[in-house]
Amino acid sequence: MAGEGLSVKTGRALSLCALTGLAAGLAAAGFYWLLESARYYLMEGLAHYAPPLAAGETALYPVVCHAERLRWALLALPALGAAAGALLVKFFAPTAGGHGTDAAIHAYHRDEGRIPFAVIPVKAVASALVIGSGGSAGCEGPVTQIGAGCGSALAGLLKLDAAERRILMAAGLAAGVGALFRAPLAGAIFAAEIFYSGLDIEYEIMMPSLVASTVAYTVFALFFGWQPLFIMPEYTFEDPLKLLPYLLLALVVALGAKFYILVFRQVESASRAWQVPAWVKPGIGGLLTGLIGVFLPQVLGSGYGIIQQALAVNSPLAERFGGLSLGLLLLIFFGKIFATAFTVASGGSGGVFGPALVSGAALGAATGVALTRLFPGLDLNPGAFALVGMAGFLAASVRVPIAAIIMVSEITGNHSLLLPSMWVCGVAYWLGNGWTIYRSQVRTRDCSPAHMR
Repeated sequence: MAGEGLSVKTGRALSLCALTGLAAGLAAAGFYWLLESARYYLMEGLAHYAPPLAAGETALYPVVCHAERLRWALLALPALGAAAGALLVKFFAPTAGGHGTDAAIHAYHRDEGRIPFAVIPVKAVASALVIGSGGSAGCEGPVTQIGAGCGSALAGLLKLDAAERRILMAAGLAAGVGALFRAPLAGAIFAAEIFYSGLDIEYEIMMPSLVASTVAYTVFALFFGWQPLFIMPEYTFEDPLKLLPYLLLALVVALGAKFYILVFRQVESASRAWQVPAWVKPGIGGLLTGLIGVFLPQVLGSGYGIIQQALAVNSPLAERFGGLSLGLLLLIFFGKIFATAFTVASGGSGGVFGPALVSGAALGAATGVALTRLFPGLDLNPGAFALVGMAGFLAASVRVPIAAIIMVSEITGNHSLLLPSMWVCGVAYWLGNGWTIYRSQVRTRDCSPAHMR
């Protein structure tokens, strides 16, 4: 393999990326165990609240039914978990705070792919504390930084140069996403797209990322199963006229994504002005998250069970996973955005990609429900709108349109909605006009120090 800015001989690169994938897969499995343990002992054990799980999420502990939730615990736990995680970050790995994907992007562009080894265990434990205690954050941010850290650590151990280190770091990032989401192809494409907010990709890392992501996914699946993360009815797309309501969906999710970014930035700016120690800020954010969670517990934690419910809206699966009304879907959309901003923008350790999936699914399903009520003759499926809405929301907010299209297909096992997903992602990405949730992204390769001579 060769590239102008980044080059590693093909055989050596693939073998090293396979090792990176092995390490990232084991790390992702360990992180998932930590996350489930924290959720069980904190949210279920102390607050008596068991968040709904996606169909493909492996429950490591028995679900205990409680008569009622302890509201005071739902209020306090996110604050305590966020503060504990922030203290851990402060003393052992300062770069492990906030949303890990942005830190990995910064390391790629500005630090020659260097991620301190201490970030791997600290990020895992801190994020498990935050999410497991009810903080509204995604698992992808931690696992991308953990996976990228595995690649960076291997490069440091072998004393590789900056170009090789960047490739292994990106391959580790792909491996982490591919393993935890059980979406190896999307993980590889995500790693190629995520560094830029404009129409550019890191084509040199595509093949190493495919290898690392495949190995990591295989390792993770050996522990937790090969099933997709979500299940849904086999929706199909056979009427080109339905591209018109999907065009409306693209407009809606593009606006929703801009709202998500705007709220996140406002909370981020406000938290910088708080005259308190840095480790206290995530605690304040956690308290605000808990306040929302007392009245709307669906926003707590990763929220992947809510995606499962959104995919099942107005289908026979709703009886199995629980139904969501139009009003509740809209409440979840707004509540998840504010809860995520309070949790992560204040400095809490967690991801913003996962909440984008939740918000996109809720907004997409809500749009589908509204359209079916207004135009019952169109025969639209709100669950299909939830899936396509996830993809469009990701494309607009995270700037990874191709990965978004592939990811929603892999995590649901449904490939029949590729055409509307492509349509919505293309329009939503264009309407996003360069807005991004990740500050460390640069516009194109020409703007990256990785390609400057």
